[in-house]
Amino acid sequence: MKTNQEKVELLYEKAKEALNNSYSPYSKFKVGAALITKSGKIYTGTNVENASYGLSMCAERIAIFKAISEGEKDFETLVVIGDTEKPISPCGACRQVIAEFGVDEVILTNLKKDFKVMSVEELLPYGFSGEELDDKNTNNR
Repeated sequence: MKTNQEKVELLYEKAKEALNNSYSPYSKFKVGAALITKSGKIYTGTNVENASYGLSMCAERIAIFKAISEGEKDFETLVVIGDTEKPISPCGACRQVIAEFGVDEVILTNLKKDFKVMSVEELLPYGFSGEELDDKNTNNR
């Protein structure tokens, strides 16, 4: 069993490897992510751009969507890395996806190994969830 430090180091290295696969010819802004499930499987993602920027996809969402597409639904830790001065911060869309799928812990970092550990609630206070949809449907009955 890996210690928390060993797990974070492994996820950091996996996210850094993913960052190196980034397809970011327009922004030149490379991002990598590594997600570990509660069953111990690791899924990685990197940002993939498109000349039509709206069709681009972030590293965090790719890692989560890969895991979901393989039947995983219980997530422990997501590490996100970028070549930034401070630990990288996910965009709003990624924060919403992270919240939707209940990642327990999000670790933001950079190539200098500065780390910031956050909960989903810290990343996305007052986030939108399926509960709001359930409440609306209940009120219409």
